[in-house]
This record gives sequence, structure tokens and C-alpha cells, in this order.
Amino acid sequence: MEKEIIATKNAPAALGPHSQAVKAGGFVFTSGQLPLDPSSGKMVGGGIENETKQTLENLKAILEASGSSLNEVVKTTVFITDMDDFAKMNAVYGQYFAESFPARATVEVSGLAKNAKVEIQAIAMCE
Repeated sequence: MEKEIIATKNAPAALGPHSQAVKAGGFVFTSGQLPLDPSSGKMVGGGIENETKQTLENLKAILEASGSSLNEVVKTTVFITDMDDFAKMNAVYGQYFAESFPARATVEVSGLAKNAKVEIQAIAMCE
């Protein structure tokens, strides 16, 4: 089984020694994505809703670069810094996925890179 490194300029570059995503065995595994604007590399403002939207747009761009899509996502992990933001994050998240929702874990963490409020990683099917 071979692995393919996925990289796109339509999503923020990796902040450290990791790839935006890796494609292997019929799946694509994304690294955790932050609410960074891909063109400037800066955090978007506007609270948890805006951060969640940008994070999912970044995931969407990476999945499309791999030949997959949000419709093919089977599992996500959402990291948020305040569980009180869960309902707002969840409302935005629900706009990005169809009725056959992926499995998901949501975890409150004490901090995220760049002081983000949310980070999301995904596993999706791909050809």
C-alpha cells in the first residue's frame, strides 16, 4: 500500500512537520485544521461560528485536493476550547454535512495552536 501526501494552496500550510493530509488505503486522513485564512495565514475573527466555518472550508479544500469531499467523510474529531461554544459550533458544522452524518468525537481542550477556539480533523473515503 502506498501513501500520497496531499497539499493545496487553497488551505493553510502545515504549521509544523506534518502534512495537510495523507491518502492511503482508500482513505484520506487530514491533519487538524485551524481557522486560518489560506491566503494570509492569519486567524479569522468573529467568534466560534466564523472560526468553525473557516476550519470546515479548509477541510473541504484539502479533501477536494485529495479527490474526496465532505460527503465522503466517515469520522471527524472536533477540538474546542470551551464546551459552552458547542451549540454554536454544532450549528455551523451541521450546515456542512448531509444527512448521513459522519461519526464524530468532540473534545474540550485547554488550548489550541494560534489560540484558536476550534480545530477539526477528518477521515474520508477516496478513490
